[in-house]
This record gives sequence, structure tokens and C-alpha cells, in this order.
Amino acid sequence: MKNDNADFYESVYNIVKQIPYGRVTSYGIIAKTLGAAKSARLVGYAMNNAAKYKDIPAHRVVNRNGELTGRHHFSGDLSIAELL
Repeated sequence: MKNDNADFYESVYNIVKQIPYGRVTSYGIIAKTLGAAKSARLVGYAMNNAAKYKDIPAHRVVNRNGELTGRHHFSGDLSIAELL
């Protein structure tokens, strides 16, 4: 059985892939763009799941306060801010 959120997650990933280098957007803006303004938390769940994909620039999505989150998903020598 297909995950009920799979289509939503895929829509989130398609938006995130369009965020240009050096720019960010928020979970809430992505939710509004998808016509689901009250679903910022679900966007967050999608971004948490995105850690297993290498082609999704998850570091370009910030919380409502403009803070970079999800540091535990980004290993390596570069910080999230340096990835931007």
C-alpha cells in the first residue's frame, strides 16, 4: 500500500528542488504554495524524510523564525549555513 503522504512529500520535494543556491524558504511558505496552509508540520515531516535523498537541498528550508534546522541530517565538514 502506498504511503498516504507520498504524493504530498513528492510535491514538497519538487518545490524544494527549485530553491536557488543561496536562497531559502520556510515550511509554511511551501505549505501555502501547495494549497495546504495549515500543513507546515507535514512539510517538516517530508523534509525529515528527505535526508535519504541526495538531490533535495533540504538545507534551504528554514523554520518560521528563519532558523536553519535539521542539523543532525547534515554530516560532513560543511555546516548548513556553508551549504547555502
